[in-house]
Amino acid sequence: MAINLATKYSKKVDERFSLESLTENIGLNKEYDWAGVKTVTVYNINTAPMNNYTRQGTSRYGTPAELEDNTTDYSLSKDRSFTYTIDRGNYTEQLMVKEAGKSLARQIKEVVVPEIDAYRIARWSAAAIANSHVATATVSSTTAYAKFLDAQEALDEAKVPVNGRICFVTPKFYNFIKQDDTFIKAGDMSQKMLINGQVGEIDGVRIIKAPSSYFPANHAFILLHPKCSVSPKKLEDYKIHDNPPGINGKQLAA
Repeated sequence: MAINLATKYSKKVDERFSLESLTENIGLNKEYDWAGVKTVTVYNINTAPMNNYTRQGTSRYGTPAELEDNTTDYSLSKDRSFTYTIDRGNYTEQLMVKEAGKSLARQIKEVVVPEIDAYRIARWSAAAIANSHVATATVSSTTAYAKFLDAQEALDEAKVPVNGRICFVTPKFYNFIKQDDTFIKAGDMSQKMLINGQVGEIDGVRIIKAPSSYFPANHAFILLHPKCSVSPKKLEDYKIHDNPPGINGKQLAA
């Protein structure tokens, strides 16, 4: 005699782990407005050289020249979207677990936010490499703190403000730091879990740990000042269409 056991589906959805944005609230440069445009041109004003003052003649301060300037174009480089449907028949016959609003929130948390974070980190990396602000030496548990201090020194020499610096680190680098005897003796890391993944401070710099998948290959950490990045977002438009043409159900798009 056959024994047929019953199967039951739960109305509760098994949600995956996800992270809030790690890069959104670090103090990115918000001084420029992309409303209605794709590119913003920004002036950079030059300075004048110092001269030796002469106590005679008609050019005692030196020969005056018109103050020059340069311009830099900042253009939006991404125009991303997503869309999917929830058929009404599937919705009603699957215990209504694919609720439109919750599925949209899930899409933003699991797909949109990680893509933006990884994209920003990749652009910061590309800019650093393009300007030769990169070190290629292998990082280990005996060199992690020294490599971090080297990066601090490079920013100091470039006259980058000390206050407000941020360092995004991989979990492996964070573990190296905790194992580095030099850091353990001299560091000032706080174990307070504060905002958006902040796991403490090193040398007065906020440390934010991010999954290694957010970094380009062979990266241990990226040290920066957030004012170096404009990173605008515009037209964040999310739509839920009820019974659009050709679909009995909902279509979600952004």
